[in-house]
Amino acid sequence: MTQTAHRLNDKVALVTGGAKGIGAAVVRRLADEGAKVYFTFHTSGAGEAAPKGRVFGFPCDVRKKNDVEAFVGRVLERESRVDVLVNNAGIIRDGLFLALSEEDWEDVWATNLMGTVYFTRAVLRPMILQRGGRIINLSSIVGELGGVGQANYAASKGAVNALTKSLAAEVASKNILVNAVSPGMVNTAMSGAARAAFGEKIKERIPVGSFAEPEEIAEVVAFLASEEARYITGQIITVDGGISLLSRR
Repeated sequence: MTQTAHRLNDKVALVTGGAKGIGAAVVRRLADEGAKVYFTFHTSGAGEAAPKGRVFGFPCDVRKKNDVEAFVGRVLERESRVDVLVNNAGIIRDGLFLALSEEDWEDVWATNLMGTVYFTRAVLRPMILQRGGRIINLSSIVGELGGVGQANYAASKGAVNALTKSLAAEVASKNILVNAVSPGMVNTAMSGAARAAFGEKIKERIPVGSFAEPEEIAEVVAFLASEEARYITGQIITVDGGISLLSRR
C-alpha cells in the first residue's frame, strides 16, 4: 500500500491514545493525509498538548465516560463534525491466569473494551446525523488466537472484534463503516518486554522475517479511513507478517 496524499482533506479525525506507539503513527499519517486530528493522551498531571499544525492533543481517561463525552463535546464545539474515530488506546497487564488479579482484569477491560464503547457511543449520533463516518478499532491477533499469559488482554481484544462486527451490521445503512485492524508483533514500547525476552524466537516464526513498524499499521488505518475503503465494513484486517497462518496449522 503506497501513500496517496490528502485522501482525508477536510476530514476531522479522533485518535485515542495518540501520544506514542501505533497511536502516534496513526495521528501523523492521518494528518499527512490532510485530516485535522484530535488525539487523547493519559498522563497524570499533563496539560493540554501544544497544537502542531492540524494536530491537537488533550488529556482524557478513556475509562471514564464523563471524560470521553467531554472530549468529544470539545471537538464538536470546534468542528461540528467527526468523520473518523480510531479507537487505539490500550494497555496490557500480562500474567498467567491464576496470577492475574481482579484489578488486572478490570484495568484491561476498562481501557481496551469500555474505552472503545464510550468513544464509539459518543461519536455515533453525530455520525448518524451527518450521514456517514468511519470507526476503526485497534485489535490484536491474540484476540483471535489467544496468548499464554494474556488471557485478560486476549479476551478484551476478542470482545473488540465482536463489537466491530456487530456494530458494522447495525450502522451500515447509515453510511458508517466499522472495521478493526489486528496487528501482530509491532516495534513499540508496549511489546518491548516480549521482544526483549523472546524477540528472536518470535521473529523466526514470522514468515516475512521481521516485526511491524507502527507506520505500517498506520497505513492500513489511513486506507480504511479513506474513500478507497468505502465498500469495506465489519472486517478484522490482520497485519501480522503471516504469523497467524502458522498458528492455525
